[in-house]
Amino acid sequence: MRVRFIDDNGVQQECDAEPGMTVMRCATDNLVSGIVGECGGAMACATCHGYLAEPWFSMLPPPSTQEQEMLSGCIGLRPNSRLTCQIRLAEGMDGITIEVPSSQI
Repeated sequence: MRVRFIDDNGVQQECDAEPGMTVMRCATDNLVSGIVGECGGAMACATCHGYLAEPWFSMLPPPSTQEQEMLSGCIGLRPNSRLTCQIRLAEGMDGITIEVPSSQI
C-alpha cells in the first residue's frame, strides 16, 4: 500500500507500507521530514503529529483520551490532528494522506 505525506510547501512524498505498520513507522523508515517519532511510538512525545486528510479522518476511530492529551501540547493543532504512531495501517487504506505541520519541518 502507499502512504502520502505532504509538506507545508505542497511537496508530496509517497512511501510503501505494509498492513499492520503505523503511519509513523512508515514515515521514519522513509525519512519523511517532520515526522520524527522520538519516543518510538509510545505516545510520549508528539513528534509524529500530522494532519490526517479526508476521507481517512472520518473513517478512523477518534483519538483516544491519551492521544488527545498529547495532541493538546502541539503547535498548530487542528481538528484533523493525529499522532501518526496511533494510526495503524490496514487493508483498504491505500493512499492515506498526511500533511506534515510546518512547525515540525
